[in-house]
Amino acid sequence: MNPAVIAVVAAALVGVGIVVAVLGFMPVAESTSKPQRTNGHAQKISRATRIKLGIGALLGLAAGLVTGWVILILLVPAAIVGLPYLLGAGSDLSGIKKLDALEEWTRSLSGVLGAGVSLEQAIATSQASAPAAIQTEVNALVARLRSRMSSEEALRRFADDLGDTTADKIVCALILGARRRNIGLTQILEDLAESVAEDVSSRRMVQAERTRQTTTVRYVTLITVVVFGGFLLFGGSYVAPYGTTVGQPILAVLLAAYVGVLVWLRRMNRAEPLPRLLERVAS
Repeated sequence: MNPAVIAVVAAALVGVGIVVAVLGFMPVAESTSKPQRTNGHAQKISRATRIKLGIGALLGLAAGLVTGWVILILLVPAAIVGLPYLLGAGSDLSGIKKLDALEEWTRSLSGVLGAGVSLEQAIATSQASAPAAIQTEVNALVARLRSRMSSEEALRRFADDLGDTTADKIVCALILGARRRNIGLTQILEDLAESVAEDVSSRRMVQAERTRQTTTVRYVTLITVVVFGGFLLFGGSYVAPYGTTVGQPILAVLLAAYVGVLVWLRRMNRAEPLPRLLERVAS
């Protein structure tokens, strides 16, 4: 077989590997609804991703025809789809906002309980002033209580909706208060609210450090892309070896290694959820 053909095929296979690796590490949102039959078909790629792939394929084909670098046909769409994800914050900002809102709601609930009302009445009263970040969860909790669901089961489902071990601490106290009405729940909630505030503060410090690291990686990657593009357009003989039948697979391997480093950094910066205190309620 012609060595040039072998080199082109090798470069194409490595490029496909880069695309598959990037798509493989992209998160898939869990559906809260009942599972539906897929009739054997794989999950469809989102419309935005298809548009990005289409634009990237056209740009990559044009770049490949102009420069003669076959790898650009796959590299450009992979970069357009993968880089925004790999260089994303990977943050837990939504979780931090929920915990911050949970602290505010817990203090509000504690104040209402101090007026001498029942736990169920206090929760219903707190619905109107619930922070926006947990408004949906509180609304669902109140609706379950009004539907005559037991207080404990409704609170456990509330914990599942929040899905955080710190929120489980609050719910555990509320479940205990639902079981035993005279345990000084008001003071317990005040103390837990202080604990949640400390947890939110520590998570924000960790998130700030992760953001600094991600920003550094973004700048390094941006400089690398600009320099690579500059050399590709104006490098002439300096980058000519990478355009050869041997250089294309070597370049593909080097780029795959760089993507691997970005994936590794992404995984390091990802906020892993802590183990839950309450078991999930079966739907």
